[in-house]
Amino acid sequence: MEYVHSSKVRPPLPRGPYLVVGLARSGVSAALALAARGESVFGVDSGSPGDLETLVRAGVGFETGTEGTAHLEGAATVVKSPGVPSGAEVILEARRRELFVVGELELGWRLVDAPMIAITGTNGKTTTTELAAHLYREAGRPVAAAGNVGAPLCDLAVGDRPGGMTVICECSSFQLEDTELFSPECAVFLNLSPDHLDRHGDLEHYGAAKLNIFRNQGEGDVAVLNAGDPSLKEIDPPGEAAVVRFLPAAGQAAEPLQLTLEDGEIRLDGTPLVAVSDLRIIGSHNIANAMAAAAAAISMGLPRQAVAEGLKSFGGLAHRLEFVAEVEGVSFVNDSKATNVEATISALESFDGGIHLILGGSFKGEPFDGLVPAVAGRCRAVYLIGETADQLAGSLAPAEGLDLRWSEDLETAVSEAAAAAGPGETVLLSPACASFDQFSDYEARGDRFRELVEVCRGR
Repeated sequence: MEYVHSSKVRPPLPRGPYLVVGLARSGVSAALALAARGESVFGVDSGSPGDLETLVRAGVGFETGTEGTAHLEGAATVVKSPGVPSGAEVILEARRRELFVVGELELGWRLVDAPMIAITGTNGKTTTTELAAHLYREAGRPVAAAGNVGAPLCDLAVGDRPGGMTVICECSSFQLEDTELFSPECAVFLNLSPDHLDRHGDLEHYGAAKLNIFRNQGEGDVAVLNAGDPSLKEIDPPGEAAVVRFLPAAGQAAEPLQLTLEDGEIRLDGTPLVAVSDLRIIGSHNIANAMAAAAAAISMGLPRQAVAEGLKSFGGLAHRLEFVAEVEGVSFVNDSKATNVEATISALESFDGGIHLILGGSFKGEPFDGLVPAVAGRCRAVYLIGETADQLAGSLAPAEGLDLRWSEDLETAVSEAAAAAGPGETVLLSPACASFDQFSDYEARGDRFRELVEVCRGR
């Protein structure tokens, strides 16, 4: 097992004045962090974002309903929020003018001088980030979870921080594609499957954005990779970090392994760390998440016994295979965070069968054919909702004998599934799609599912 030995000095900020493009959470956080340092900063957003009162109180000027190109005059650096596409006219014009363009993740990393574990992957990022932070808290070490998981990284640049704090940072492809010198002490790549193809175009460009997490790592840093993922098992990560590989299934890998799964135990360098039966989170994908979090925490110096105890006490997260209730012998499980095909397959493989699956939402550019084997083998019925219902029905047609139902919305789907499911079966919300056709985000969709389950309990 390799251990982190680097202690790097953050590079200086690019020079101002700064124009922040996109005023959702990350953009507002970046603007406030820069303003707190006395920098000249202005914000723009092409839409009409919600509460911007914090910018008003901080004296940060902004304009909404504008692309922002007119405000490039006088700016030296453009801070691009992750939701703003690289092809936005204001970004293209900034590059034509040879202005420095940087993302909020890069900006926050330069501002927050603390050791960092950065975590990316198509699925499991949030669970692994929160699990790693839990390991630190259980070991009595100061820690903060930030990035794509919730609080933007720039939030940590404002106010006091505890001494000796480690940052666990979830990094999306949108954030990583806008990095320049970003170099975490420990970087974790969980898995890679098609996602966000509407933004990146194809898997190659999507994967290239993810690999930026390793690109600037140096000697003394650690890169953690899942040797069981088909897209990652033989990859040689860019950068100069020592590589730690884990294999969340029995078998061999092309490269040496530091964490393995043998005889129902997660083992570190061949010796038992924790029994899988002692974990409170379910599913083979969560075994992989546990191994990744353990590899990162131990490589950064946490005692292995403290890590083992932390793994046993972690109960999982909301909207990620979250057990909601049992009603007349039927289990209701909220996996609203499953917004792509691979995540839904992982959820289905966590159960032996008897699943009433609620599927569908807004389209992200990914084909649904890959769902067929898991759905055919484990689902009693599938309830289709949202704008992708017809497309899903066409993709699932090869699953002979499958009971497909057009439910249109979540309310109807839950009601129909609850009526059809019998004792010992599971009603599973795992949509394989984004939520934006009917909900503001996956959390709102999952919250509504919980509410509807409570209605079922009250009948």
